[in-house]
Parts: sequence; C-alpha cells; structure tokens
Amino acid sequence: MRHQNKKHSIGTTSAHRKSLLKNLAAEIIDHGKIKTTHTKCKAVQGYVEKLITIGKIDSIHHRRLAYMKLNNPEAVKKLFEEVGPRFKTRNGGYTRVVKVADGRVGDNAKMSFIALVD
Repeated sequence: MRHQNKKHSIGTTSAHRKSLLKNLAAEIIDHGKIKTTHTKCKAVQGYVEKLITIGKIDSIHHRRLAYMKLNNPEAVKKLFEEVGPRFKTRNGGYTRVVKVADGRVGDNAKMSFIALVD
C-alpha cells in the first residue's frame, strides 16, 4: 500500500527531486529567503522545517544527520551556529511561503518566496 508516500510533483525524476531539495534547502539556510515556483516552495518547506529542528540541538549525531540531508558543509555550519539557536524556543513554523502576484516571465508559472520567520 502507498499510504503517506505522496511526494510533491515537481515533474522530475526522484534523484533530481532529492538533489533539488538539498540545493534549495542550502540556499534558504544561506540567504534566509529565496524566490522560486510555488510548487517547489511547498515541497522544500517541510524539508527545511525538519532540518531546523535537527539544528536546534548541536551534537555530532545531529550534525551528521544534517550533512546527510544537505551535503553542504558550509550550510551545515551555518545551520548549527546561526539558524538553529535563533529558533531554540520556537516549536515549529520556522518558514513562511508568500505568493508573488506576477508569474514568471517565460512560462507564467506561479512564483513564491519562501523565507525564514523573524
């Protein structure tokens, strides 16, 4: 049975989707806010929320878990030194998705910002 196995349909293969989520999550941690299509924002939101929850406790085990999910040492370092401690007292809801009124120029795709709260 396929209960709770639905992934966001980004229109790519599973390997490309995993790579895309890792790169988008690293960019959100790096810059605090990015602009991309609405579907990608919704897909990466849960991924980043789980990473920030991991980043709240600084231990070797949690760093290794984060590195497995990000595969980017600079992003892992920033996650544990800046982003994680910032949300120490918050129990979830670390990101917000804000829709942009205009579509993308080439194909008029719905665009959104995904940003860290605060």
